Amino acid sequence: MSSTAAFYLLSTLGGYLVTSFLLLKYPTLLHQRKKQRFLSKHISHRGGAGENLENTMTAFQHAVTIGTDMLELDCHITKDEEVVVSHDENLKRSTGVNVNISDLKYCELPPYLGKLDVAFQRACQCEGKDNRMPLLKEVFEAFPNTPINIDIKVNNNVLIKKVSELVKQYKREHITVWGNASYEIVEKCYKENSDIPILFSLQRVLLILGLFFTGLLPFVPIREQFFEIPMPSILLKLKEPDTMSRSQKFLIWLSDILLMRKALFDHLTKNIEGHYSYSVLSCHF
Repeated sequence: MSSTAAFYLLSTLGGYLVTSFLLLKYPTLLHQRKKQRFLSKHISHRGGAGENLENTMTAFQHAVTIGTDMLELDCHITKDEEVVVSHDENLKRSTGVNVNISDLKYCELPPYLGKLDVAFQRACQCEGKDNRMPLLKEVFEAFPNTPINIDIKVNNNVLIKKVSELVKQYKREHITVWGNASYEIVEKCYKENSDIPILFSLQRVLLILGLFFTGLLPFVPIREQFFEIPMPSILLKLKEPDTMSRSQKFLIWLSDILLMRKALFDHLTKNIEGHYSYSVLSCHF
């Protein structure tokens, strides 16, 4: 390679790196910053499942009372097309009855068990007396001013349409975010109602990370408004440390290093309406 060619190559590479760095730090130089609708630092996962039975009105009320910034909940649709708040489609784990929500009318849904295991926490259970699965509209009515993150648990067009209608009915577009790890579900949500902010799907999270580490992220416009990822080291709470090999612990440590990047979060915060990440900011389990 001639010295002239090497000079042009290094100049181009240097210009790219400098431009990428500047746009990563100051994304509004290229992209118009979207209006921030709300900021959530304390998020109650399933209403704060570590203190009350998950996804119940009692759990949601307790979370709001102690000052949570956002409720996180999950939705399914019943046989009679009611949008019900529940994490599982099959109710064996939560009720002891091996039946799917979609196969029952809302009035036929069995009550929760009095004690349930807590996700993301080893050997931990929550218990409570409120064992009824609420309707999504009940949550909207009870907490009209509280931001809510809705996880659309199944790829069901009727469910997505019904949730959108409820959000519009209760005029909650500005304090609601919805989506799922599934790219297809998120795309359907966006097409159904683009006024409701959407989450990054797993596919898009991986893309964002790839763009970040290659320096291309600052050049790419971002449609999503909320970035939600689990902190890999949370896995250490699910298993006994003595049962994990050194290689497994190393992979978890490396994943933490790669995913939990302040520069990435700072860029997204400046570029999109809001951002949060389970276990990075305060998440109330």
